[in-house]
Amino acid sequence: MAAISVASLGSFPASSPIVAQGKEPTTFGKSRDNLDVRGITSKPQSSSGAMQVKVSAQVAPKVNGIKILKSDSSRTDDDNTLSSAVAPRTFYNQLPDWSVLLAAITTIFLAAEKQWTLIDWKPRRPDMLVDAFGLGKIVQDGLVFRQNFSIRSYEIGADRTASIETLMNHLQETALNHVKCAGLLGDGFGSTPEMSKRNLIWVVTKMQIMVEHYPAWGDVLEVDTWVGPSGKNGMRRDWHVRDSQTGKTITRATSVWVMMNKKTRKLSKIPADVRAEIEPYFIDRTAIADEDGRRLPKLNDETADYVRKGLTPRWGDLDVNQHVNNVKYIGWILETAPMSILEKHELASMTLEYRRECGKDSELQSLTAVKTNCDGDNSSPETGIECQHLLQLETGAEILRGRTEWRPKPVRDFWTLGGDMPVQSA
Repeated sequence: MAAISVASLGSFPASSPIVAQGKEPTTFGKSRDNLDVRGITSKPQSSSGAMQVKVSAQVAPKVNGIKILKSDSSRTDDDNTLSSAVAPRTFYNQLPDWSVLLAAITTIFLAAEKQWTLIDWKPRRPDMLVDAFGLGKIVQDGLVFRQNFSIRSYEIGADRTASIETLMNHLQETALNHVKCAGLLGDGFGSTPEMSKRNLIWVVTKMQIMVEHYPAWGDVLEVDTWVGPSGKNGMRRDWHVRDSQTGKTITRATSVWVMMNKKTRKLSKIPADVRAEIEPYFIDRTAIADEDGRRLPKLNDETADYVRKGLTPRWGDLDVNQHVNNVKYIGWILETAPMSILEKHELASMTLEYRRECGKDSELQSLTAVKTNCDGDNSSPETGIECQHLLQLETGAEILRGRTEWRPKPVRDFWTLGGDMPVQSA
């Protein structure tokens, strides 16, 4: 079909598109610089009355080789689409997505608040813990570690006060956290990096505890611990436990630790590299001024007043070094304390000497000798009592020797120990 002449478009509007075959759209007498944003040439200002045509005309589609002109409705739709694609920019459609911006601002404020809490947290009430997360901190020129503990309901006993095992667990926890906070925790249980390289671990050989006051449910304890030298191949660790609100002393304790090879289970001297790690943290200070240096006698079936056999460790009694936790020994030696003492007296002090470790397959005996008889009509709760203890294997090998001192229980007001408590829990 022949190309459609320009003269035949006289009945079309000036903005109507023109179709041509095999040629690029153009404008009569004008270059491409005359195009506006919609591809329409500006109206020529000539006296010849040259007509305006739409330069952006597209090649007409073919059906069976015949070019088909678009209808007026199709041209109208195309014009609307083109107009919407280049809609003018207004103030409203240039605004950012406020939901995304608000979410970003909220995230920044939450992160800043969390960082501020970790760096500069201060209690808002006097009864709040100084240590917000119970992680502890280094005080007194980096030589003393301090951590707070709250006495929980499951840590109190029949007297509605914390048990001696609870206090001992607090001492052990602060000792490990001290090593961790100082940056000396290797891949072992309380071992330094140099100790871990040599398969060395700490084991306690002696411990003395003095309890001046037993805390109740809800009390907050402040535990201080530090280390110092003990002879040529030992390390001393002391604790001072106070009431965080009143400052009243709860417990004082001291201990001596030596190194043992984890594989051979034999005692070892302190290597020079390990000594270089721990000596900067030594402090010449003791928690107990008058230590109990009295010799602990060995008991047997004849000298003991109470004997209990067949004690065996449970799986939960073992620590990560695969021996029985030293706190468990305290429960075992108190197994043979007579009920008359436990009902009328409370533990005032305890001295323990650890002779050897106890494994998961051990079978033990607990022996106790009472120096002041608390049985019978002649017993008096006003009298202090001293007991001697021995924990040994069934074969006779000694595990621990100990001495405990007991004082009469003070009269406690139920209502001062945390308020109302169900009878069942008592």
